[in-house]
Amino acid sequence: MRYQFCQYVTIVDMNEEILSEVLFEHGEFESNALAIGSSVVIYELGLKQFEVVYDKREGKTARNKVVDIELDLIKQPTVTRVYLEPVRLIVGQHDIGEVE
Repeated sequence: MRYQFCQYVTIVDMNEEILSEVLFEHGEFESNALAIGSSVVIYELGLKQFEVVYDKREGKTARNKVVDIELDLIKQPTVTRVYLEPVRLIVGQHDIGEVE
């Protein structure tokens, strides 16, 4: 089955004040049936200035739980979105610079 993976990301400053909240789309992937509570291994998320990006440096993987599965029956073809547990990124602490 084809799934679209998404994750809410809250970007905060060092004082824990919210700067922005975004829905990061990991993309579409083919997978066996998923259930809420399943774990997904992906790259960690980081910041390039205020943009959420993958941190693809060596050893930077994260295990995230599936917290919701949404079937959009209005769109044709039907879209199945998988929401991963939300993450909080701190400006200055989760910056990855220009490393690719």
